[in-house]
Amino acid sequence: MAAPNSAERKACWDTRDLLWKCLDDNEDQVSSCQKFQSEFEAKCPAQWVKYFTKRRDFLKYKDKMQNESFVPAEGPREPS
Repeated sequence: MAAPNSAERKACWDTRDLLWKCLDDNEDQVSSCQKFQSEFEAKCPAQWVKYFTKRRDFLKYKDKMQNESFVPAEGPREPS
């Protein structure tokens, strides 16, 4: 498979951004954003779809950890 050219990359990123905005606006209800999901999958290589989906999940998790009272577990104590 050939790498996407700049116009194809831009089309992919634009559909990704529209999908993510729809998901944010609809509290991650995928059924409400099916049109955007279909366009995203049609305009982006399958590997990119997989990567961007994982990336969004990671960014949402990271944001949740930073904005909610996350307290890391205590590790082993230093010897006195």
